[in-house]
Parts: sequence; C-alpha cells; structure tokens
Amino acid sequence: MTDGRDDGRHEFSRRIGAKETRKVRARGEKDRSLWFGLGVMGTVGWSVTIPTLVGALLGRLLDARYADTVSWTLTLLFAGLVIGCLNAYHWVRRESDRIHRRH
Repeated sequence: MTDGRDDGRHEFSRRIGAKETRKVRARGEKDRSLWFGLGVMGTVGWSVTIPTLVGALLGRLLDARYADTVSWTLTLLFAGLVIGCLNAYHWVRRESDRIHRRH
C-alpha cells in the first residue's frame, strides 16, 4: 500500500517534466522570439488603431458636411473601435489556436 507522499512525488515529477518539455519546445522554436511577440503585439495594436482613426476621420468629414443632431465623429469613432477590437480578438484567437495545435 502506498502513502500520500508517493502520490505527491509523482505529481511533482509530472509537473517538472511538463515544464521541461515546454522549455525544450520553446528553445526549438526559433521564430517565436521576443521580437516575434513584439511584432504580434504591434499588429494587434494597429488592428485596433487604424479602424478607430478611420471612423473618427470619416465622422469628422460627415459632421463638417451635414449639420445633424447626431455626432458622426463620436458614432463612427465608437464603431471603428468596436471593429478594431473584434479584429484584434480575431488575431489573438488565431495565434492562440495555432499555439494550442502545435502543443
């Protein structure tokens, strides 16, 4: 019969083995460097920024052309922000799925 310490040792060994396996995989993936991570963050940032700015500029043009009770600048800025966030979610989700498929 085994005592509780054997189960604890087995769990500890399993966790250490899993960590070491992740480290070995990370070392083998040369294209997944710090620069790659920064590039992905930049891509996600620009995927939010560009639609937001386009929405604000388009709204500004509509506000200048039409005198309306609706602020097109704020409306399209918000719409651009929502579109940008959905776009960023898509990028992050796709990269996350790629990582999970690899492991």
